[in-house]
Amino acid sequence: MKKSKLGSYGMMVTLTFCLALGGSLTWGLPSSLAVNDEFGASGVEEFTAPATQDFAADEREEPVTAAAEAIYVSPNGSSGNPGTIASPTTLAAAIAKVSPGGTIYLRGGTYNFSAPVTIERNNSGSAGQYKTIAPYGSEKPVLDFYAQAFASDQRGLQIFGHYWHVKGLEVRGAGDNGIFIGGNYNIIENVETHHNRDSGLQISRYSSSMTNIADWPSYNQIIRVYSHDNFDPDNGEDADGFAAKLTIGPGNVFDSCIAAWNTDDGWDLYTKSETGAIGAVTIKNSIAYKNGQTSDGNSTSDSDGNGFKLGGDKIAVNHIVQNSVAFQNKKHGFTYNSNPGSIALMNNTSWSNGESNFAFDKGAHVFTNNLSYSGGASDKTSGTDAASSNVWWKNKKSTNAKGLVASDADFVSLTPSVTRNADGSFSLGNFLKLAAGSDLIGSGTPSGTNIGATMP
Repeated sequence: MKKSKLGSYGMMVTLTFCLALGGSLTWGLPSSLAVNDEFGASGVEEFTAPATQDFAADEREEPVTAAAEAIYVSPNGSSGNPGTIASPTTLAAAIAKVSPGGTIYLRGGTYNFSAPVTIERNNSGSAGQYKTIAPYGSEKPVLDFYAQAFASDQRGLQIFGHYWHVKGLEVRGAGDNGIFIGGNYNIIENVETHHNRDSGLQISRYSSSMTNIADWPSYNQIIRVYSHDNFDPDNGEDADGFAAKLTIGPGNVFDSCIAAWNTDDGWDLYTKSETGAIGAVTIKNSIAYKNGQTSDGNSTSDSDGNGFKLGGDKIAVNHIVQNSVAFQNKKHGFTYNSNPGSIALMNNTSWSNGESNFAFDKGAHVFTNNLSYSGGASDKTSGTDAASSNVWWKNKKSTNAKGLVASDADFVSLTPSVTRNADGSFSLGNFLKLAAGSDLIGSGTPSGTNIGATMP
């Protein structure tokens, strides 16, 4: 049970950060993740997004910011300084000062904190006038919270306000969540969060007095964020890569994110009977791998180790997961986790997870064009196999209602490779890519659609 507070394959992985000039750079990673490292051992209220709200990756509008205001911050800035580039201020002072449409530019270097950095509820931008926190040029700002104690009130960056756009930062070492979002319409983009002592990034209500789902965080976008090596030292059961759980509203979207090497799950959408159903979450174009332990081997018997955990307490919520990949997680790749609703899973690939690649024991889930191969246990697939378009792994073999089967030959490569670029985008290269001539190409629904995920 979650706290109310809110087998090794010896494969090779490449995790690099590619520069525009063609070189590569590894930053903010444990030594064990360096380039060419080897892998280590019930009544549900329905919500509809406003008609104008569109989270499609290729149609997403960038926040409009006013060019008039720019506030500069540096690791050695002073709160009494005006925040010019020649006389930078502190991050806390800049957050209190910046106007809607303004940008806080962080100079490169390490910012050391022993207490949370908080954006209060009454500190918000507006639609088209986001408040932005971003690096200055190509510099690399790191928010370091290692000085915090391990405690539930010792988060890193807390965003209780609305319409903030945070991008290009590294957040590490918090005593609880690295980044916590309690507001609405915020965007977190191209951020790395790691080695926090609870989930790397969590979306939940920021106050227990908020008992109405209408007040819970909604319509936040998490884009190209990498969350890894988060570990809670008490029992290892709470540190997920991404947690959108317990008390969230509708419209929260994760797009093109990576969750890896977290002691609990990659994604956790846990729901509790005490607080009831949460809003439906969309996860797309994302990957979860090697969850259940950290890259240096830290794990506990309580660590779940699912890639995408999509429920809890037998409460129905109709989440959406599409074009995403789970591989080599300790437990399941994708799991309903007792969610008896109608989760929509489209064009996902799950390979070589410790137990089932897909674990959906009960519910009216809808499966379309999913690909499962070489799992540690049989898939469980309660629901609808749309147009017989899914290829499952059952009884230690590939199976499909139309007679399609998967084999090693259907893939260009089964050697894991994950490359993350400077803008936060990633590539799997040939890993899990369908080989030319595979009968899985074009065999999905609608006709001509591939089975499985298509990654860059």
